[in-house]
Amino acid sequence: MTSYAASSARAEMSELRRLKTLLPPELQSWVTVEGSTEINPPLIRSEEIGRDEIEIQIDLAKWENLALDQRNLLFWHEVARVQNDTIPKEGWEMAALAIGLGGAVGELWVQDGLLLLLALGLCGISGYRLWRKNNGDKTLAEAIEADEKAIAIATRFGYSLPNAYKSLGSAFKTLMEQTPNRKNRKRYEKRLEALRKSASKAKAAQPRQERPVL
Repeated sequence: MTSYAASSARAEMSELRRLKTLLPPELQSWVTVEGSTEINPPLIRSEEIGRDEIEIQIDLAKWENLALDQRNLLFWHEVARVQNDTIPKEGWEMAALAIGLGGAVGELWVQDGLLLLLALGLCGISGYRLWRKNNGDKTLAEAIEADEKAIAIATRFGYSLPNAYKSLGSAFKTLMEQTPNRKNRKRYEKRLEALRKSASKAKAAQPRQERPVL
């Protein structure tokens, strides 16, 4: 049992080291790759852990169920999100919303109209900012843009354009099969559809022997 646990830990560390080599040189000094320690975490996500420091977190238990090429393209998708500056940052919105709501309740009690308006204004601004951060159409558009950039990063690391499209497309298909949540599965379907359209455009622009097919 101890031998199996040690072997599994070595395999996980080896995979994390491998993924670090897939970071573009310009990111290696401020982006780290670690295994997630949460209970039931997402497959892969990025988090701002300090000023000018990003950590890409991997659920290694789920990660090992994917083929190597699928892992690479999903990792480069996350790298693309870092490059596109679409990683959620620690913001003031939740704190401001709590302060605004607390202030509004307090001003209702003391009946100070001006302070009540200020508290409600703070609630409105912070609420709107939170809505923008979590807007489904916006996050989907950002994901599709990162998918496109992941293809470009893959070609920097030696993938042909057809193989890059195939690997990311097959990753989406696998994740759709493994995702019970209908909303999340629909997002993968939309990203796969956008990827197919992109592959068709790339196919038309490439010589026949290099055309990508999904």
